[in-house]
Amino acid sequence: MGTGLSEWRSYLMGSVITERTSIIGLRFQKLGKLYHFKVGSNNDIDPGDYAIVETKRGRQLGQVISFIDPEQVHRLKGMRTVERKANPRDLVMKQVWESKELDALISCREKAANLSLKDAKFVKAEYSFDGSWLTIHYATENKKLDVKPLQNLLRRTFHTRIEMRLIGPRDVAKLMGGYGACGAPRCCSTFLTEFSPVSIRMAKAQGISLSPQEITGMCGRLRCCLVFEYEQYVEAKKHLPKMGKMVSTPHGVGKVRDVRALRDSVLVVVDGEYHEVFRHDLEPWEELQALKDKAEAGCSKHEGGGCDCGRKEQSRDKKQNR
Repeated sequence: MGTGLSEWRSYLMGSVITERTSIIGLRFQKLGKLYHFKVGSNNDIDPGDYAIVETKRGRQLGQVISFIDPEQVHRLKGMRTVERKANPRDLVMKQVWESKELDALISCREKAANLSLKDAKFVKAEYSFDGSWLTIHYATENKKLDVKPLQNLLRRTFHTRIEMRLIGPRDVAKLMGGYGACGAPRCCSTFLTEFSPVSIRMAKAQGISLSPQEITGMCGRLRCCLVFEYEQYVEAKKHLPKMGKMVSTPHGVGKVRDVRALRDSVLVVVDGEYHEVFRHDLEPWEELQALKDKAEAGCSKHEGGGCDCGRKEQSRDKKQNR
């Protein structure tokens, strides 16, 4: 009964998954996106191995990064199956074609110059492991640029299938590598496998200067590192008073001049002097003052003052307890 329900659920998801079928995460580039493929028990594949798969761009060689629970994969329908595990000959062939990529890129740039394609920047040439495909990565801001003449010329030159792939500024920085403004290797070319959305709001939340030099990366876009600590800043600021608020501190009542979220403290000015006060030593002065004013104010029956309703209630309670 349980097996039938499992198979029926798998069928509704688009593929019948048996105990002999597994899902692997495959990566075709060092820091590329992870793609899912099915693999049967007849393929002795482990994480770290290389495998041959059929894709829209022909047969490709990728590295197995991990095995994935089929229940965690949203789309099983149409998922391709691993053809086989790569052998030593495949790996040698991959190295041979990789050694030809630089010459292919130089040739591509020369032919683009002859065709007066000045608006395009050709970044990388990438062969498939068996040389059946050659992908040219290029960037341009001219949306009307026609690269088909160049594609046809390259096809006649290299006698293989040519794909012209348009990429964005961040992908250009990732492929070219280099160092960031911080002096360390760029995050995108070191460990980032996907780009997360970045907004100016993230810089504001962290108190970073909004000058372009401070928040712009080498790609000309907002720095990816603005995402890394954003959630920690947002969560920490939930428990700290905002700038301009009046607070009560061990040094007296003062105004918040700066919020140091990761230190869990604020900078408060009291009688002209600045003090760093941690959250556990802070009290919201405005709330305390409001409660004090409410306690001193008379009730609706004694708006002019002199209210002793509270005392009468206490006296009545004492008599009842006797």
